[in-house]
Amino acid sequence: MILFALLAAAASSSGPTSAPASADPLTAEIAAIDDKVFTAYNACDLDTFARYFDPDVAFFHDTGGATFDRKTVVDNTRKYICGKVRRELLPASLHVYPIKDYGAIEEGEHYFCDRASGQCEGIAKFVIVWARRQDGWHATQVLSYGHRTMTEAEQRAIPQAER
Repeated sequence: MILFALLAAAASSSGPTSAPASADPLTAEIAAIDDKVFTAYNACDLDTFARYFDPDVAFFHDTGGATFDRKTVVDNTRKYICGKVRRELLPASLHVYPIKDYGAIEEGEHYFCDRASGQCEGIAKFVIVWARRQDGWHATQVLSYGHRTMTEAEQRAIPQAER
């Protein structure tokens, strides 16, 4: 599944993504954007979802390959994600680093739940490079990697309400 892969990139959708209590303003801002992106992703609101990606976004997925444009990212989301998979951020894994005169790097882990069964079994790491532009934040590069099956301990750690 290229986009289970492809958009296993980048976080939470069943509720607001919460940055750690001591989060700096940039981390809080990127956490809020992550929440908006993946709320749209989980709801299959592809117009909203697409707005957060640069037209020439480079998306690298360890099992799905590489794509180099927003249209392909959105098309893959429609084909492989919509109605099939829900993505959730592991909030404690979220880290944000500023990029001088450009934007920010977001890294973290997220897990995926099958909509039909409700089972949350897949987990992966992600990195998103965000460019701050006059019209807002845009993902210019995405890495989605380390896809694997969750351990039983990881599955038990998921709050019951998110399963």
